[in-house]
Amino acid sequence: MNAHLPHASHRADFPALANDWAYLDTAATAQKPQAVIDAITRAYGVDYATVHRGVYERSATMTQSFEAVRAKVADFIGAASANEIVFTRGATESINMVAQAFGGMQLKRGDHILLTALEHHSNIVPWQMLRGALGLGIDVAPLTPDGKIDTDALIAMIGPRTKLVSVAHVSNVLGSVADVRRIADAAHAAGAKLLVDGCQAVPRLKVDVAALDCDFYVFSGHKLYGPTGIGVLWARPELLMRMPPTQGGGAMIETVTFEATTYAKPPQRFEAGTPHIVGVIGLGAAIDYVNSIGLDTIAAHEARLVKAARTALAGFERVQLYGPEDSAGIVSFNVAGVHPHDVGTILDETGVAVRAGHHCAQPLMALLGVPATARASFGIYNNASDIERLAIGIARVIKIFG
Repeated sequence: MNAHLPHASHRADFPALANDWAYLDTAATAQKPQAVIDAITRAYGVDYATVHRGVYERSATMTQSFEAVRAKVADFIGAASANEIVFTRGATESINMVAQAFGGMQLKRGDHILLTALEHHSNIVPWQMLRGALGLGIDVAPLTPDGKIDTDALIAMIGPRTKLVSVAHVSNVLGSVADVRRIADAAHAAGAKLLVDGCQAVPRLKVDVAALDCDFYVFSGHKLYGPTGIGVLWARPELLMRMPPTQGGGAMIETVTFEATTYAKPPQRFEAGTPHIVGVIGLGAAIDYVNSIGLDTIAAHEARLVKAARTALAGFERVQLYGPEDSAGIVSFNVAGVHPHDVGTILDETGVAVRAGHHCAQPLMALLGVPATARASFGIYNNASDIERLAIGIARVIKIFG
């Protein structure tokens, strides 16, 4: 196995991996480094107080820490201002927020939304719900034979009725990376907006929303080595200013009477109620951790892991690989004659954790002509031993099923 793969020092940062466990399900959720766990523990055990409401010192301090993370997120994705960052429960809520606030305000019967064949259900179902409510059309761009978005075909599908294009920056099944800037240029030339699902991109690629020239960018913290229940919606400020709130309550208002309510300016307009304070603090710690290693280092390490995994799996005649060779951190595969759930179960018995199923991408499974796949996905804590154990486990699968 490639001698350049071990990253023992980073693996040691993750207490959940202290035992002999090959965790290859980072695309579902990343393990948490001790630095993030410590930040969450301190936030609850030492620094905890509400934000934006208290006049006492600890509340003011926590508010400063909370808002400092907003600025940190903005810097992490190349946003011009912290006021462009909305904290949500995750990417799913972020997309639904855009569907309800932007879609409900901007779209009308006969307008079209353009998706791609590799989207996660979170980037399909909200638009279907909007289609039912408003009478919209949904178009689906195809893929190339190696599982990338067919950008030429997508651009050809953008027409005068296309008002929104919504694509995954990195596929959660195939690991293919979208040419976001080219899609943005084509969408804007037709007067359409572009939303990008960045869940699988932010943990491993440098994201610059200004350079991408998209209109909305969303991601979840738990895939970025942060806590669950916290996500981000970035949007152009002029769009945020025009969008109505999707939830009402405390914190998102300026004034309230029984006759009328005036709403706060963004981002507070979209953050009704007490926020996930400690989740935000944990997200900030996760960004600090990733920055301490460097996204270039993470991307290069994962690229070596992907190459090693694909090479190892390709050595089995009964293994079929899906997606491009240069996939970002993800290798999906099947073993001929064996259901992916059985593959996953046998691998689990050998201490290897992979995802088995449709990965919240049933339309893509239908396109591939399979009910499900097994998926190995990598993080900064994975190493050569994990790939070796995956290969040993697949050999056992084939031996058991004959």
